[in-house]
Amino acid sequence: MNAPHYAHWPKGLPHAITTPDTSVYVNLQVAAMRYSRKPAIIFYDTVLSYAQVHEQVLALAGYLQQVCGVQRGDRVLLDMQNSPQFIIGYYAIMRADAMVVPVNPMLMTDELHHYVDDSGAKAALVSQEIFSRIAPLVGKTCLSQVVVAAYSDYLIAPTELNVPDFVRAPYAVTAMPGVTPWKQALDAGHAPRAHAAGPDDLACMPYTSGTTGKPKGCVHTHRSVMFNSVASPTWSGPMAPDHVTLAVLPFFHVTGMQSVMNAMIYTGGTIVVLPRWDRDAAGQLITRYKVTTWTLIPTMMIDFLSNPRLAEYDISRLQRVSGGGAAMPAAIAQKLLDLTGQTYMEGYGLSETMAASHVNPPNRMKQQCLGVPYLNVDARIVDPVTLKEVPQGENGEIWIHGPQVFQGYWNDPKKTAEAFAELDGKRFFRSGDLGYVDEEGFFFFTDRLKRMINASGFKVWPAEVEAMMYQHPAVQECCIIAARDPYRGETVKAVIVRRPGSDASAEDVMKWAQEKMAAYKVPKLVEFVDALPKSATGKVMWRSLQEKEMEK
Repeated sequence: MNAPHYAHWPKGLPHAITTPDTSVYVNLQVAAMRYSRKPAIIFYDTVLSYAQVHEQVLALAGYLQQVCGVQRGDRVLLDMQNSPQFIIGYYAIMRADAMVVPVNPMLMTDELHHYVDDSGAKAALVSQEIFSRIAPLVGKTCLSQVVVAAYSDYLIAPTELNVPDFVRAPYAVTAMPGVTPWKQALDAGHAPRAHAAGPDDLACMPYTSGTTGKPKGCVHTHRSVMFNSVASPTWSGPMAPDHVTLAVLPFFHVTGMQSVMNAMIYTGGTIVVLPRWDRDAAGQLITRYKVTTWTLIPTMMIDFLSNPRLAEYDISRLQRVSGGGAAMPAAIAQKLLDLTGQTYMEGYGLSETMAASHVNPPNRMKQQCLGVPYLNVDARIVDPVTLKEVPQGENGEIWIHGPQVFQGYWNDPKKTAEAFAELDGKRFFRSGDLGYVDEEGFFFFTDRLKRMINASGFKVWPAEVEAMMYQHPAVQECCIIAARDPYRGETVKAVIVRRPGSDASAEDVMKWAQEKMAAYKVPKLVEFVDALPKSATGKVMWRSLQEKEMEK
């Protein structure tokens, strides 16, 4: 493998690192032993120490095992916004030797039904503002036990910060069989069994969609989750336990989960948690708690730097600002550099790689660039037809080999086989993304081999949205494409052929979709046409519609 990027490798850092042969939960156990009184979580001025977090993790793990019947290898849904309960719940599931199934809290009942059925989850940890969406599934599917959390339980210290109503709301879920309040589950005081999960046990299964229209579970073991939990804080210099991060990326997404939550737990750092993006709260928290690292997406940075109150906040202590999901606009990156001296560190990864496989080196950061294959990673650019590596500068599919690559898709050996290929005696994951490598070994993204819309960092798979849109009585045919959006980058557009006799309006369709699917998947634009373009075999020619849209 030609590796010109090693010329720009972080000084003193080996090309490969060794990670612990333990479960991810042990990272918290070790941090609690080392830094028992140190702040682990800050939630609107309420501080939880590592000792307190670990104690609650043990209590919840005991409840999952002793009351919910969770066994080694079982799947447990985790469906809530960023909060102390998400972190505690995540580690409690792993402490119970089970597998975390992180769920986007924007998903609706029909979408959640697939996650429950496909994963076979018998238990779930859910926040109360979301519970009404999962309640119809309790006892009607394999899901029989749900622990419901109210974020307000962790608003202990007084605060003048702007706390949203859904966070302040007291617990108000009507009692029903199989449903237990979070506080009651902890107060039950059940002790967990001896921890049995090791590095090759099931750990976490984020879902990703694809051309089939149904989300697929990406199977990760503790070993693959552990790798980026360690590699992320190692890459830009040893991460001391005194670092403080602002958690604004959602924990259910692999970047927020790995580069923020798990990385800080591994190092013993402090996580300042925001459940929902708020630029003023972010500025106040960065100032108040002397935040040193911040991982976010470009739309958040654009909003943050356009705040008229920006001068009120002290962001001078930031030592690393990083992210991915979309390229950071050059003008915004320059403004960040002027204000803080920090160059935005862009990276690249997928649910299948449990966050990063590529990151820009701290001493040679290129903008609008995926970075270089980082610690332990071998990545190639390959012709997707001939399956041969292409020369430097030529376009091809990005292939990835590394310890963070997933084991395969849950219960889907066919899709798993299609996702991997062998090259030079190694098993590579085929990302489905197209790109090229420059003369210095840096990777750049150019296009997608698969259909996908990137709306503010959220992946929207057109086939999945189309499958749901066909449930609408006015839709005879539908094609979902991307439309340009000045804020989100891309947004969802539906091109629809109405059923004969229907007079449904675009507003009718969008309102219906809002009740059926997560907000980021809902078409923001609807265009009615007489017919969709089709090939000789009758397939909808989505690419021609997409190209026509992008020419506008």
